Amino acid sequence: MRAAVLHEIGQDKLDVLDDVEAVGFGPGKVRIRIRATGLCHSDLSAMSGVLPQPAPFVPGHEGAGEILEVGEGVSHVKAGDRVVVCWLPACGACPACKRGQTELCLAGFMNAGTPNFRRPGGDIFGMAGTGTFAEEVVLDASCAVPIPDDVPFDIAALIGCGVTTGLGAAINTADVQAGSSVAVIGCGGVGISAIQGARLQGAAEIVAVDPVPSRRESALKFGATKAVSPDELAGAKQQVTGGEGFDYVFEVVGRSTTARTAYDTTRRGGTMVVVGAGAMDDNLQLNMFELFFDEKRILPSMYGGGDVLRSYERTIGLWRAGRVDLAGLITHRVPLADINEAIDQMRTGTALRTCIEI
Repeated sequence: MRAAVLHEIGQDKLDVLDDVEAVGFGPGKVRIRIRATGLCHSDLSAMSGVLPQPAPFVPGHEGAGEILEVGEGVSHVKAGDRVVVCWLPACGACPACKRGQTELCLAGFMNAGTPNFRRPGGDIFGMAGTGTFAEEVVLDASCAVPIPDDVPFDIAALIGCGVTTGLGAAINTADVQAGSSVAVIGCGGVGISAIQGARLQGAAEIVAVDPVPSRRESALKFGATKAVSPDELAGAKQQVTGGEGFDYVFEVVGRSTTARTAYDTTRRGGTMVVVGAGAMDDNLQLNMFELFFDEKRILPSMYGGGDVLRSYERTIGLWRAGRVDLAGLITHRVPLADINEAIDQMRTGTALRTCIEI
């Protein structure tokens, strides 16, 4: 089958090969024919080494498709079912799951160290234990979440990561209060989803912050009340909040510099939400006095900060009701053969979300 492979960490191009095999099928497993997958910035971060990922590997973790085959003991899906790929499934038995914090379950990460592809040259890993830039993938059955027939594959793929992460950050993690002021730093697909989440929660002012003009324009269409470049953020803080700072600030870039900006832009007693996935050696520096004196809440948000399956269902319900725009997030569509074109668009910031049609 065809799959896009990164041979070494640090390479900036993928190699689309036709001699890759999905391996590992057996009891408790499913084989999925991928139909659509989204290009997430986390894929680029794994390629560059910002996020830890063994190589060679097939990127992609935001996908949807059809079940081709189920292994012994799998009963919640069958051949022909439409599913979204969940890259962080909950085991239901660990301490985090028992506390109701299923987004913190580490079971899914345990699979990341096991190759789930092979080609004549040797084993190949899948990103985050999945690898959706491929025609087929074999996964633990818990990674396959059934979706209704009316949900298109491209929409379902977005729900698998970016939309769930952004909406959940505003709804689950921050619990944005009606009438509040919000700033979102970084307005790609996840940031736009956070903007939609803040709008759903009733935020009165939502300021989108991004260096790319086209993303700022998009943010206004999705619910932002004002869109500014990073250099204009201080002025927006003064104009919208009288200089006090925003009630909620979402950092959706994954860098210490923008996290520091987010902290400084949050009002005393306000909430800073860390959504971006950054590098382990990129340290955020805060002094002990400001932590005590400002009483700002710093809330990291992992995969939307809530039960993933419930979040999927909620997003589908909101989409059906026309309360969130998911189709509008897809600004580019390319076949798998043109994956490197999509990567270039992501790096330049010209795409919100690119759908890879497989």
